[in-house]
Amino acid sequence: MIHSIFFINNSGDIFLEKHYKRVIPKSICDYFFEEVTKNSSPENVPPIIQTPNHILISIYRAQMHFVAVCKSEVPPLFVIEFLHRLADIIKDYFDEVSETSIKDNVVIVYELLDEVLDNGFPLATESNILKELIRPPNLLRSLADTMTGRNSTVSATLPTGQLSNIPWRRSGVKYANNEAYFDIVEELDAIVDKFGGAVCAEVHGSIDCLIKLSGVPDLTLSFVNSRLIEDASLHPCVRHRRFEVERLLSFVPPDGGFRLMAYRASCHGNLPVPLDLRHTISFKQASGNSGHLELTVIPRPPSGRQLEDLVLTVPMPRAVSGASLVASAGKYSYDTASRTLVWTVGRLDSQKGAGSPTLCGTLVMQTGAPVPDCRPSILVSFSITGWTISGLKVNRLDLHGEKYKPFKGVKYVTKAGKLEFRT
Repeated sequence: MIHSIFFINNSGDIFLEKHYKRVIPKSICDYFFEEVTKNSSPENVPPIIQTPNHILISIYRAQMHFVAVCKSEVPPLFVIEFLHRLADIIKDYFDEVSETSIKDNVVIVYELLDEVLDNGFPLATESNILKELIRPPNLLRSLADTMTGRNSTVSATLPTGQLSNIPWRRSGVKYANNEAYFDIVEELDAIVDKFGGAVCAEVHGSIDCLIKLSGVPDLTLSFVNSRLIEDASLHPCVRHRRFEVERLLSFVPPDGGFRLMAYRASCHGNLPVPLDLRHTISFKQASGNSGHLELTVIPRPPSGRQLEDLVLTVPMPRAVSGASLVASAGKYSYDTASRTLVWTVGRLDSQKGAGSPTLCGTLVMQTGAPVPDCRPSILVSFSITGWTISGLKVNRLDLHGEKYKPFKGVKYVTKAGKLEFRT
């Protein structure tokens, strides 16, 4: 299925490669680089690239491209999902997905690549199973390996989960404190026109879990309004048939952290965008070669909630060489190289009556440059804790198969995904 995997950074350097059936030259990536040069953003590179003799399937994560090379037709979504799973494994092992973390732990990365694919076919992709095979990096273990000249990261025994009918969970799990935590995170992707109406809107969500339960627990998670869930992507531990019939999640969980489900929430009518944006952007005044900008954020969070981590990004035309602005809240910066204005507002409390934060001032234009005829869009990011924009809520969590009573917790977070305000 997968003949080779290449890790490529934003500079176009192939800093790691792994071959399974036979060595494929790096020159195959020239087709990929051609597509990179055609697109303004690395996120816009086509995920599937057809070449005369190969198929290149790629994803873009953490300023890196993960490229899989296949010689025959394969289900592309299967390969894309595998590459995302590989990036998640690297993050779980090294706490971040970056070129630096991969280079610092290159031996462990190659050991993981040997285990996740068997002759090009996915084999073991569960982190808790892999951690029994290949131990995560540890400072004391690294010092001992350096002194003794041995490699203690690879276990000498086969993981118990590989021999059972529950391959995602190791046996003999015991905890003094049994806990189960669920994070329901939703992202709002929307385009808002200059009159404040939503041109299009979509909500994507996920349920991330941290399960530390002894034995072999059988959990059932039910929702108050499960019909809001559409296009669900379930973890292999979930009993799919029962979810389709009863709209609940019944599963024997892996040990530790994992993503239980990703979904798209149904949107009936307009979604409540938790803020309004008033904007005035002009690039030519009556006197002088300067423009004017004024942005005002009007927070409209749900009752009792607060907007946090609010950031506004405005990509300016090339004719704008600088900005002289005053912010009533937060701080701003202007990158002259990328012509990007970033206003970091931070946290907003609508109940304090402090007014709406405003950014206003002058835009410095290049001398002799023509007046831009385009209107820049404003990209907004934020987060709200304790609320989901779709209204999805957990009803209850039931435990079967074990006699203890675990501690349970659910956290709701709403974030801005690709939220764009047009001017």
